[in-house]
Amino acid sequence: MQLHSTGELHLTPLHGILQLRPSFSYLDKADAKHREREAANEGDSSQDEAEEDVKQITVRFSRPESEQARQRRVQSYEFLQKKHAEEPWVHLHYYGVKDSRSEHERQYLLCQGSSGVENTELVKSPSEYLMMLMPPSPEEEKDKPVAPSNVLSMAQLRTLPLADQIKVLMKNVKVMPFANLMSLLGPSVDSVAVLRGIQKVAMLVQGNWVVKSDILYPKDSSSPHSGMPAEVLCRGRDFVMWKFTQSRWVVRKEVAAVTKLCAEDVKDFLEHMAVVRINKGWEFLLPYDLEFIKKHPDVVQRQHMLWSGIQAKLEKVYNLVKETMPKKPDGQSGPAGLVSGEQRVQTAKTKAQQNHAFLERELQRRKEQMRAATVLPSVQIKEEPLSEEEADGEELEAEEEEPMDTAPSSCLSTKLANGLPAGRAVGGDSLNGHPIPGCASNPVAQELKAFVEATFQRQFVLTLSELKRLFNLHLAGLPPGHTLFSGISDRMLQDTVLAAGCKQILVPFPPQTAASPDEQKVFALWESGDMSDQHRQVLLEIFSKNYRVRRNMIQSRLTQECGEELSKQEVDKVLKDCCVSYGGMWYLKGTVQS
Repeated sequence: MQLHSTGELHLTPLHGILQLRPSFSYLDKADAKHREREAANEGDSSQDEAEEDVKQITVRFSRPESEQARQRRVQSYEFLQKKHAEEPWVHLHYYGVKDSRSEHERQYLLCQGSSGVENTELVKSPSEYLMMLMPPSPEEEKDKPVAPSNVLSMAQLRTLPLADQIKVLMKNVKVMPFANLMSLLGPSVDSVAVLRGIQKVAMLVQGNWVVKSDILYPKDSSSPHSGMPAEVLCRGRDFVMWKFTQSRWVVRKEVAAVTKLCAEDVKDFLEHMAVVRINKGWEFLLPYDLEFIKKHPDVVQRQHMLWSGIQAKLEKVYNLVKETMPKKPDGQSGPAGLVSGEQRVQTAKTKAQQNHAFLERELQRRKEQMRAATVLPSVQIKEEPLSEEEADGEELEAEEEEPMDTAPSSCLSTKLANGLPAGRAVGGDSLNGHPIPGCASNPVAQELKAFVEATFQRQFVLTLSELKRLFNLHLAGLPPGHTLFSGISDRMLQDTVLAAGCKQILVPFPPQTAASPDEQKVFALWESGDMSDQHRQVLLEIFSKNYRVRRNMIQSRLTQECGEELSKQEVDKVLKDCCVSYGGMWYLKGTVQS
């Protein structure tokens, strides 16, 4: 670097550095010659005395040098000094400051042009200069993400596949009506394909689409505020989304009290999909989209099934008091608001008409029973009294069922099966457990029975609550217009389970249990056709008398009933099929409340 009197600053890069090391070996040679001259001047007497002094010489042979000793010797200071001394000298020619050669070399330190415009390397913008100083590495260029950022143009966005376009838009916007999404994707995009893709990355809330929690909080991530794992964050955000399916307003303190998350995490959830109103709470960001609800009822029905499964999971995790869900999907009930007096009168009239229709159906059902008893006098129809809880459930199911056909038919006996209406009969074409010839089987019952059998082959023990959750998930994966969307009551589901070779296990739950009535109804596959049927039946009989059991008791009872000592693998298999371990005790699946 040189600073000239003209105000110019010259920067010259250094391509190499040469180290000049001084050497004083000539002083050692001078000392040696001085000692030789002093020895020569001592005289003959000293030489004679030296000749007379005869000393014994001991000859020693050096041992072979080991590898470690050789390395230590090579790295020693004396060896390095010897190496330096053996290096050959390089003779240099010195040129003075006023010499022409020095003047010539000094010209390379000066810029050749009179102005800096000729050298384009010096005419750079600040960003270009920084790029020259710190160029990106090839690995960074290669690892750049393909997905667009928040500032990516729509032209670049449309170069991606449709599924990626939907995912990127929903991840950035978070809440969007379907009409806005279609306008962003372009007029040439098929709406059916968009509907199929949006359901993979978003959930329907008040007719609008909200991005799923696992898209915003992927696996192995955590909260930047509290460090909570992604699973806990997804569960808390799903609770906020579910609350907005019930109401236009959500209170942040209520969400924080239920989810046990910090205020910053809850605020992030709400800011994704709502706006704060003073002295009111958080209101959902977009108005209710009635147009989408009316145009796509099949999508609304499927989303309602998914929300039912999420609700059951949230109620179990957060120990919520079960809220009564509307009979229709949330999207079909219309936006929440004030109820006028005229609407209340209309609601009362509707309830009165429903009650009247129910009473007419009940009367018609009793007439059918009497008529069937007259046609088939040899068949005795037994009606067992229902418990108070089952009677309430039957009344609710009767309101949902369609009016029965009262026209005479050759298959009149199909209206009754063990005293149940046709909608309750498992399969719809049996009477007292015997098939009736000449009547076609019920496709709804067949589909339901196939689902139940496949489910219990995978999971041998299920509570009614868990079975309903799995059934809702099964419905969500079915195409629109499937026969199972006609409406399946809880009673019909239980009857199908019993007809599929399963039995209800009357587990003696403790009096202080927090399990709901559906969680206290436990069903198990009694016979599957494998070698473990006998072991499983013994285990289920144990749990019909005990809520929780120790392993040694189960093993001793299995040995006693089966008449042989079971191996550890056999006991482990039957326990894995039917039970879970908690706190050193074994419970039937679904019965333990953590």
